[in-house]
Amino acid sequence: MNRRGLLLILSSPSGAGKSTLAKRLMAWDPTIRFSVSATTRPARPGEVEGQDYYFRSHDDFRALVEDGGMLEHAEVFGNYYGSPKAPVEQAMREGRDTLFDIDWQGGQQIRNSSLGRDVVSIFVLPPSIAELERRLRGRAQDSDEVIASRMEKSRDEISHWAEYDYVLVNEDIDIAEAELKVILSAERLRRDRQPALPDFVRGLNTEFETR
Repeated sequence: MNRRGLLLILSSPSGAGKSTLAKRLMAWDPTIRFSVSATTRPARPGEVEGQDYYFRSHDDFRALVEDGGMLEHAEVFGNYYGSPKAPVEQAMREGRDTLFDIDWQGGQQIRNSSLGRDVVSIFVLPPSIAELERRLRGRAQDSDEVIASRMEKSRDEISHWAEYDYVLVNEDIDIAEAELKVILSAERLRRDRQPALPDFVRGLNTEFETR
């Protein structure tokens, strides 16, 4: 193994392109593991355990939280959602990166967790608020009321941009994708993420001594 896996956090207001960028990144590198959340809500028809969610009882979920087994979690409409720690640690040991498509609150919890030193966080901004609304309406999936709610929420989400390591302005999805790949490639090459480097350098020094 040439390096330790990292935790890549992608956040953005709804409509800024976060999910599209996540899908493109995983298509570019299939070794990237997408973080599958655990939830206490019942499985819906067609949902697969371990693929869509890890379905857990309220008691099991709370036990995981108390034992430090969740990197982040939140309660939404009476059910809990969170990111289990064990699969992420396993991926890190295998030198695989884990991608999190989460909001700023979840990202903050992960950065403050025991794995925070291995986090690379990226916030995706729209080129303008008018364009953000245009994209939301272009989906033709939500009512005017839902779109207004998403737009109002986006103001709070955007206010947390400075908490992230990198910020991308997604004016053109192809350019934003290229920039995202550059960030990941550079972070993978950081000295402290390549545990084999000290032995490699010692080997180079040994070659000097035997010349």
